Order: sequence, then structure tokens, then C-alpha cells
Amino acid sequence: MQTSELVTAEQLERMGRPAFQFELVRGRLVRMNPPNADHGRIAALLAARLLTFVEPLRLGTVMVETGYTLSRNPDSVRGPDVSFVRSGRVGFPARRGFVPGAPDLAVEVRSPDDTIPDLLAKAAEYVAAGAELVWIVDPDDATVRVVRRDSGPVTLGVRDMLDGGSTVPGFSLSLTDLFNPPH
Repeated sequence: MQTSELVTAEQLERMGRPAFQFELVRGRLVRMNPPNADHGRIAALLAARLLTFVEPLRLGTVMVETGYTLSRNPDSVRGPDVSFVRSGRVGFPARRGFVPGAPDLAVEVRSPDDTIPDLLAKAAEYVAAGAELVWIVDPDDATVRVVRRDSGPVTLGVRDMLDGGSTVPGFSLSLTDLFNPPH
């Protein structure tokens, strides 16, 4: 769904949560379909693993489906599946509205209607707005594309370890555990 009139981040927030979620891309509403079960499981597992790692160390805050205002005039608001913001960030947490700027880490889990070029473009938006690290998780081919601010994307496979680099120092997760959980 695309609108003809430009919408601001504040207008998007006042819309509440209709049956479908929306992101705001250069002032235009873009409808996001509800995620499937595999998407939800992977996002929950990543959020849980990140949370249990960063909380005892007080490294920052882990969130799911939180809106970030990446740009203004026209506004862009993105809601990564999982995100991390370091402790001590100025202006965080936002008292009202969406979080200004990008998270330090944004995680996008590919949905059936997502394309890799679209997700890489979204990763570039996060990085342009200040994100240091973006993980694009693809359940279909059991890969994670790692996008860092200072280098091009790197693709990891099921035999690799995912790490938080300097953004979430010390964090690591076996992609075998992510894509092949015990039943």
C-alpha cells in the first residue's frame, strides 16, 4: 500500500496498530505482512540470546519491532525485527515517538515477500542513519548477511559463527543453533 500524500513519523505513530504493520519510507506508507512462524522463531531466538548476553553486562537495550526515525523531510521510519542500542546513548530511550536515529545493531529476518536487494537497501538506510551493524537473516537458505558500516556485506553459512564485533563485543551465536534448533 502506498499513499499519495506524504506522512510524517508523528502521523504514523498516531495511527496505532491496524491489522497490518507499516513502515514509512521517504514519507510513504509501506505495508508489511505479518511474519510467518519461522520468521517469528528466529527473531525471538536472536532477541533472547542477545538479551541474555547484554543485560548482565549492562551493555544496552535489546528490543523487537521498535520504530526508528532514520530520516526526516520526508520521514522514514523502520522497525527492525530485533535491535540493540548501547547504554549511554544520548536521547535514548525516547520518551515519546519513535527512537531518533538508527539502532547500533539492526536485525532483519527475511519474510517470504522480501527480496535480498530490498533488504540490502534497507541495511544501507540503517547504516546511513548511524547503525554500525546489520544482520540480514535468511531462513530459506540458512545464511546471514552481515553489513558493517566500514565494509561491504559478508555472507555467513550454517557452519559459521555470528558475532557482535565491536558493536556487541563478546557476543557470538552458532548459525547451526539458529537455523537447526533442537525439537
